[in-house]
This record gives sequence, C-alpha cells and structure tokens, in this order.
Amino acid sequence: MKKIALSLIGLLIIIQFIHPERNTSNDNTYAISKKYLIPDHVNTILTNACTDCHSNQSTYPWYSNIQPVGFWLNHHIEEGKEHLNFSTFLKLPIAVQNHKLEEVIETVEEGEMPMPSYTYLGLHSKANLSEEERGQLIAWAKAQMDTLKATYPADSLKMKPRPKRD
Repeated sequence: MKKIALSLIGLLIIIQFIHPERNTSNDNTYAISKKYLIPDHVNTILTNACTDCHSNQSTYPWYSNIQPVGFWLNHHIEEGKEHLNFSTFLKLPIAVQNHKLEEVIETVEEGEMPMPSYTYLGLHSKANLSEEERGQLIAWAKAQMDTLKATYPADSLKMKPRPKRD
C-alpha cells in the first residue's frame, strides 16, 4: 500500500511539469464581431460568460497551473470550441451560423450555458447570468437571426439533412 501511495505522489509531482497548450492565440480573423453587431452590454456578457471556452482567447485562473486540473480545463475549452467558437464563427456556412445562433438561444434559455461547473464554488462569478442578462443575450441572438432572415433566402438558412447511414 505504501508503494502505491508513493507512486501516486510521484506521478502527481511529475505531471506538474506537463502543461497543455494554452488557448491564447487571440486570432479573430473570422470573429463573429467582424459581421454581426454586438452591443457593448452583450459583449460584456459574452466576455464574462462565454469566451473563455468559446473563443481563441481564454483567461486562465491560477489553479489551471495545477495538474490534473489544467488538463481538465483544457479539455473543457477544446470541447467548447468544437461546439461554438466565436473567433472562427464567420468560417461557418451561413446556415450553420444561423443554427449556432439558434443553439445559443436554446442553451441560454434552458440554463445549460454557462455550464454549472464553470461557476462552482463561486468561481467565475461574473458568468452567473441574471435573468436580465439571459434575456439580453437571447434577444441579441434572435435579432441576429432576424437580420439573417432579412438578408438571405430562407432555404440558405436551413441546415441540410444528413444522409442516413445504413
């Protein structure tokens, strides 16, 4: 039992020297703000509650330097960017952009975002959205979808069904 405990302690010490690559490129070449109007109050909400996991620029808390916490945070950021990356939003086809805005509305309405684990124990307290902030974010996303509807033909905003697999 003592050998196992010492091995675990040794492993924990060794992994402290291994750090995942940080999400700090801040490449905004295709950022949502290049095409979509984002009022200051909505930008503040996005910055406080969304962009750490959904952009190319994360702000890392001190505890991200402690492994395995750093690995866990990195996994959340990578997964968040896979679902929605505001820094590469304009690379997406217009139908996908429309769908992503629809998903923003849905996840905020249902309280799925920001993830509860992001705000546990008082962490990222600014990300705890009030009902007013949720409403502002939803209204903004709906307004962007309305702009798309007024700008593009309806069929170009629909996601194409995926082919059925046998």
